[in-house]
Amino acid sequence: MCGIAGVMYRGSENFGTGEALIRMLDGCQHRGPDSTGFALYSPEPSGQLKLRFFIDPVVTVDVDGAIASIRARLLDLGATIEEEAKPGDNYRVMIRYTGDVQKLSYEMEHAAKVISIGTSLEIVKDVGTAHDVDDRYQVNQFSGTHGLGHVRLATESDVKPEASHPFWATGFADVAIVHNGQITNYWKMRRRLEQRGFEFTTDNDSELIAVYLADKMAQGIELKEALASSIDDLDGTFSFLVSTEDEIGYAKDRLAAKPMIMYEDDDLVAIASEEVSLNRLFPGRALNTREPAPGSFATWSRSI
Repeated sequence: MCGIAGVMYRGSENFGTGEALIRMLDGCQHRGPDSTGFALYSPEPSGQLKLRFFIDPVVTVDVDGAIASIRARLLDLGATIEEEAKPGDNYRVMIRYTGDVQKLSYEMEHAAKVISIGTSLEIVKDVGTAHDVDDRYQVNQFSGTHGLGHVRLATESDVKPEASHPFWATGFADVAIVHNGQITNYWKMRRRLEQRGFEFTTDNDSELIAVYLADKMAQGIELKEALASSIDDLDGTFSFLVSTEDEIGYAKDRLAAKPMIMYEDDDLVAIASEEVSLNRLFPGRALNTREPAPGSFATWSRSI
């Protein structure tokens, strides 16, 4: 049992997306006490790429040396480093890079533990609750356009930051996913993608969904159409949210065993596993919420 959440502000301004997601995840933290994560979107007008890496202090004796190695590899690949920081156990770097992002992604995955790459996307995740992760990474200070959140109950892998959600679509900038459920044809679909040259960094089925959708979009297929095909192509029980640089969407399998509830008005759309998460955004208000139908999907874009 896990909990998912997503919010998109549909105006031209940036809003407190980090604080909104913290509230939503705190409302459903009982669904996943082991780890918490956020996929946060804020457009970067300069066109820089934002990269986050996990530096494990338990196994990394020389943290500064590990960061120096990442920095050197980026320079070897033709990147220009313009800004860097070390929040918590992350190394965050902004670069200029004109080459192939997929090649950069795979090369850096071989050099370090990549959390996310994007012009707009940054993923922050770690063990503990939403407030624990916020204390380490100051998620509440993030002001952006939209984002996803996840609380995880570890059932099939260890409790560790890299096993936390959200997952980005490895090799594709700005695509992230949060997922509650299980994909039973995971290995079959993964092998098909690997035969076409795609790489995976975990055995998590959420990463597969992200790469599957990103591949569709790379072929010119709209996100909404990709979500429609996912309901037929993915076996299992699932409810998931996906986000791109300027869209957010959901899909539910036809059995609808995994819960999802949503609220929408002129200013925002918010989706979560439980209504209590939506109520945290509007304390004391009666909300006109609805539950998406089995086998349904939808997308929303920001109106700028």
